[in-house]
Amino acid sequence: MGLQQELEPWKPCSKDLLLLRSLTRQLEMLQESRTLFRNQLEAFSHSAVCDKMVIKNFESLIKKIEKDIDKLKDRIEAFIKEDPIFNAKYKLVEPIKGLGILTFATIVAETGGFGLFENQKQLVSYAGYDVVENESGTHKGKTRISKKGNTHIRRIMFMAAFNMVRYKVNPFYQLYDRVYDRTKIKMKGYVAIQRKLLCLIYALWKNNSPYDPTYSLKKTSGFHEPKPLFSVGPQGPETKVATGKPVATLDELPCFQSPEALFSVS
Repeated sequence: MGLQQELEPWKPCSKDLLLLRSLTRQLEMLQESRTLFRNQLEAFSHSAVCDKMVIKNFESLIKKIEKDIDKLKDRIEAFIKEDPIFNAKYKLVEPIKGLGILTFATIVAETGGFGLFENQKQLVSYAGYDVVENESGTHKGKTRISKKGNTHIRRIMFMAAFNMVRYKVNPFYQLYDRVYDRTKIKMKGYVAIQRKLLCLIYALWKNNSPYDPTYSLKKTSGFHEPKPLFSVGPQGPETKVATGKPVATLDELPCFQSPEALFSVS
């Protein structure tokens, strides 16, 4: 395989990306631990028999974890803003409502700055958003995403999608509304937003262009430069008419007469 295919050499992530990944994964671990201890505290609080020391121990653990979470959030935000490259890239996606700096940091850290991805299809598959068909012969089951990719990306993207639906941020909320009307499943709408948002961040990162919230409006409202549907001018060298007389067309114009006689194309 190595002899037959010209494989690109593997490039490790930079030190800054590895440091950022360690911070984001530590934050994720603490958030999961806080949720676990909160659930256990709720269970022991409503149990028939429980020592008060257990309750106090859980409460102290939760307070300690919450302080560490706040410190990690501040550290990640400072890490992004102090790095000139990360800060410049974050400015590109900052206008997207519902996408916070922690979400951006997690995506960048888990994808290695999109360095190993050549197209959106590879990125979608890496994150586990690729669609899996469940068909065999005459059997047609439900389609779903593979979920075989990076779980850290899907976890952080769910909260971003939830906020966009909650605050009705377009065009993401419009996508959710269309998917929900067609499938009547809210989770499919959330997944559609996550996939669209991930591809959008990738495109802005690669093209180094800022997000324009009015892009979809300009595209559909006629703000762009109008383009003719067909060419109305000569496309090649001049051709000679065999008969030497103007040939009338269906609109009773000579074939060589400019259509500007009928309407303006400018």
